[in-house]
Amino acid sequence: MKSPEPTPSRFLHRCFSRLPRAGAAFAIAILALLAVLAGTSAPAHAADAALATPAALAETLDGVRQDLAAIQAALPGKPADADLVAMRDRALADAGKADDAATALAPALARVKARQAELGTPPAGAPEARDIITQRAQITKMHGDLDDQIKLANLLSVEAKQLAAQISVLRRDRFQASMGQRTPSILAPAFWNELRGDVPEDIARLRALSGQLRATAGATPAPVWAVIVLAALGLLILRVYAGRVLFNLTATKVPPGRLRRSLHAVTLVLLSVATPASIVLVLLTGLRWTAGLPDETDTFMLAVLGLVAFGGYVDGLGHALLMPGRPSWRLLPLSDPLARRMRGFPVTLALVLVGAGLAARLAVLINVGLATEVAINCIVALLVGVTITFWLLRGARLWRKLRAQAARGEQPAGYVPGKPAHELWLRGIIIVQWLILTLSLLSLLTGYVAFGSFVVKQVAWTLIVLSSSYLLAVLIDDACTAIGSAAQRADASSDAQAPPPRIRDQAAVLLSGVARLLIALVALMLLAAPFGEGPLELLHRADQLHDGISIGEIAIKPGSVFQALLVLGLALLGLRVLKRWLVDRFLPTTSLDPGMQTSTSTLFGYAGGVVAVALALSALGIGLERIAWVASALSVGIGFGLQAVVQNFVSGLILLAERPVKVGDWVSLGGVEGDIRRINVRATEIQMGDRSTVIVPNSQFITSTVRNVTHTNPLGLVQIKLPVPLGTDAEQARKLLLEAFQANPGILDDPAPNVQLDGIDNNNLIFNATGFASSPRLAYGIRSDLLFDILKRLGEAEISISRQPTTMLIGTPSALAPVQTATDTNPTDQPGQQTLPIPPHT
Repeated sequence: MKSPEPTPSRFLHRCFSRLPRAGAAFAIAILALLAVLAGTSAPAHAADAALATPAALAETLDGVRQDLAAIQAALPGKPADADLVAMRDRALADAGKADDAATALAPALARVKARQAELGTPPAGAPEARDIITQRAQITKMHGDLDDQIKLANLLSVEAKQLAAQISVLRRDRFQASMGQRTPSILAPAFWNELRGDVPEDIARLRALSGQLRATAGATPAPVWAVIVLAALGLLILRVYAGRVLFNLTATKVPPGRLRRSLHAVTLVLLSVATPASIVLVLLTGLRWTAGLPDETDTFMLAVLGLVAFGGYVDGLGHALLMPGRPSWRLLPLSDPLARRMRGFPVTLALVLVGAGLAARLAVLINVGLATEVAINCIVALLVGVTITFWLLRGARLWRKLRAQAARGEQPAGYVPGKPAHELWLRGIIIVQWLILTLSLLSLLTGYVAFGSFVVKQVAWTLIVLSSSYLLAVLIDDACTAIGSAAQRADASSDAQAPPPRIRDQAAVLLSGVARLLIALVALMLLAAPFGEGPLELLHRADQLHDGISIGEIAIKPGSVFQALLVLGLALLGLRVLKRWLVDRFLPTTSLDPGMQTSTSTLFGYAGGVVAVALALSALGIGLERIAWVASALSVGIGFGLQAVVQNFVSGLILLAERPVKVGDWVSLGGVEGDIRRINVRATEIQMGDRSTVIVPNSQFITSTVRNVTHTNPLGLVQIKLPVPLGTDAEQARKLLLEAFQANPGILDDPAPNVQLDGIDNNNLIFNATGFASSPRLAYGIRSDLLFDILKRLGEAEISISRQPTTMLIGTPSALAPVQTATDTNPTDQPGQQTLPIPPHT
């Protein structure tokens, strides 16, 4: 069947039937206005075209070229916005002149082509007449000149339109970059006049983009659409099934604790991101499968994919934190009624942000004018601000209602009274939100659209960043806590080589702290970025951190800090390995005694620590010459308040070098007596006889009198003073004591033991028996054994030991004063007393 002839009415009906009613009405009005303008201006254009000559048109094109060159040269000078508007108008006017010139030259070129076709091609063998040859050359020259002028006019028209588009992009970028720039207010007629002039071109470019998308969709076969729909349904079903499976795995496989809740929240966020992004990805793949997408359409669909994923993230994050359906799994300290009231906030905010992102991407893609850009920013700012304020006030109203009910003594279901600090923060947030919304509205009305839009968007961006940081921080903290708990439960079954629980707990806490610090740094970096920046912009902003922070002449860079920490850790680890090898392998092969070996390992540790710190400072970029001021400050501090510390430090080095005392020596100074267990750079640890430890400053060993009982391995003196009655056989008593000393295995043969008669006192013979042991530490035990043996031998020989006489005087205190008795003697001089102190336990 033959199709009807395409009449103008049918053509218009077919075109406008594809458009929305509002768009069709607006297009009809535009066409009617253009028809009136065309009817009124057609005679003038016809007259101008008739009067135009190739020479005049060439002069016009030359003026257009010079004007475009002048505009292009003025752009790098950063002209004002009004000058940019004038330049854009000039560029569009130049484009119109170039189009008019091309239109005026087209009929002349058509006439020349007709004359050239009339002449035909020259014959191959027969000669032509001179007039024909002359005419052919003139017509060929005219054809070339006209064709060159038309090409030049078209080229200048394209250049002028591109220059106008470049100026529009420059104005829009300047508008977005400068928050303090003021544009015509949306209440001013100038704004609406400019918008009225930009909207038709913007709508035309938007229709072209939508036409490409409709053409691609129409070229996609029905089976491909069926596969896309089935895949989308399958993804939705898979989302529900995966959510249930992951929840069961979290509830059954993860150990009890907060880690269950944080892991479940993270899985909800991941599923919320993956589901819509996968559906859009399936749609994009189906559209690309049969017919390739144009570049602009493909760019738009990729932007849709990223925005949908971001919207899913916002929705999933809010739902994961509020958890209105599972109160026991909620991370935030919110009451059940408040969480249920706010359940619609995440999805509403996600939809508004996705719509705002799509509008911004479309504005860039179709290169809208500045007035349209301002209008889009106003609408987006109002929508985002109203959305956040509406839901915040909705939650605050319920919160006040619950507080009022609790104040009256009622107990609302699921309401948990918050801390006063939390209530104060909530009130502050509400007040700040009202101030931000008011400031943004005033900025939009007064022409500071960029600032007003930036403030509202940054509120939403701050809310998203802080919520994400909170979720990650809770997840890491719960994971580290769970690891520490699992390590404690596994202590009973772990081997002896495993680190102690205290070390594992410290490592878990340290790991959690470092991770939280990194999250805080990333959050600060994201908060400094404006809302809407893509991954490449964020990576570029993160790359700027390599420049570091300058403090005077020192630049602190994050990379250098981590490098310094790594160098310090590796240096300390290497120092520990070397010190262990030195103590366990090398020093035992030398002739140094154990005390000197300990001193050597201590000095090696101090020197290695200094080298490790110096290497870390070098890795940080701080040379030793740059810390001269630190040394100066230390010298001043030493001069005023650190003299005792430095004195003890130097004394410790002297003790380790000269070794007047060493580890293991039995020393006595200032009433402190015991064994030296450790010599540090500041103080020395002495273990007393009762196993207590006394910390003695090293300077006491240098400036005070020290008795070193075991210095240079001396012999131990065993001395016993024994009183016997005056009538006792002295030789028999001496022989008995000497035999007891000789019979004891602890008494050395060289020097030999000796028994001497020390004197006669109070009708008693005082015998002084001495012998030597191999060590002073053995003298006390040997003396005890000797006393037991001597008492036994004296009993068998029927030799008694004299008792101390007791004198009782009765009289006044003054009469007692000059009386001298045997009890007035020094206790240490009494017979049977040992002059050496009791040695400490070894």
